[in-house]
Amino acid sequence: MTTTDLHNDAPTESATDSRLAAVIYNPVKVNLDDLKAAVAAEQTAAGWPETLWFETSEEDPGQGPARKAIEAGASVIIVAGGDGTVRAVAEEVAGTECALALLPSGTGNLLARNLKLTLDDAAHSLHTAFTGKDKAIDVCRIKIERADRSVDKHVYLVMAGLGLDAKMLANTDDGLKAKAGWLAYVKALVAVGKDDSELNFRYRLDGKPEQSLRAHTVMIGNCGSLPASIELIPDAALDDGAFDVVVMKPKGLGGWIQILSKVLWENGVLSRTALGRKLRTGDVDALNYATGKELILRLHRPEEIELDGDGYGTAVALKTWVEPGSLTVRVPSDAE
Repeated sequence: MTTTDLHNDAPTESATDSRLAAVIYNPVKVNLDDLKAAVAAEQTAAGWPETLWFETSEEDPGQGPARKAIEAGASVIIVAGGDGTVRAVAEEVAGTECALALLPSGTGNLLARNLKLTLDDAAHSLHTAFTGKDKAIDVCRIKIERADRSVDKHVYLVMAGLGLDAKMLANTDDGLKAKAGWLAYVKALVAVGKDDSELNFRYRLDGKPEQSLRAHTVMIGNCGSLPASIELIPDAALDDGAFDVVVMKPKGLGGWIQILSKVLWENGVLSRTALGRKLRTGDVDALNYATGKELILRLHRPEEIELDGDGYGTAVALKTWVEPGSLTVRVPSDAE
């Protein structure tokens, strides 16, 4: 699937009248007075009407405010919050004519990183929200079956994971995360790193015959860049109509060395140039990749699952699939 960029034409009076921005913000993540002043300046400069404001809560991290904003006629929703807020709002915005604009905050900013948006320049992010262009990206939907047979449905924009990354997130101290950022994840990683238990599961990818597998970690990525310049999936793209499955199955220290060499050296360094990409090797024993559009997976026992960096409890089974180009995001007008 080729990239689809929908460029904004010079606005006519009727087009301008149809434009309405809404801000959905996490009160823990923003300085509301400063944010309102910055938004007011940008909306005035762009000739937009008064912006709508919706606050998230612990009980409703973004779905409810997003529904209200869409019902009120918002054409662009500016999300001021972390990855959890972005994911929750996208759950409602995907499949609508409303665009999503990001005002990154928090420690991860996973979608913003993969879109190559600025992470620490609120003025630039808000300018993009009011004057940028639209880009269609894929959304991954997932049904998670719990041990009590209940099923809940969500979306994720970056990754879903079972195994090490989900256990790490489940063991991350939120207080330390607020104070020390990604150092909190390092502490959690050390805590679960000694866990040598494996995932035992059956899976079916794109309707092919069912297979059984044992692995340490399974991740399904809509895109592949992580913080600290880690390229887990260098060939993943947000607009290719598919996801990438990463399976880690290290056997002892040698297996982890294989994984680190592949991810940090080949993916993180060699993949940056055309010559380097030619020097990359294929799969190694400890790290395998696959590409698909639908994955059904059933676990031997309940396991921790994460979506876009947030723990989502335990799952006994899941079904995930791609909805190509179903979410419109706002990017800078000069973006490629």
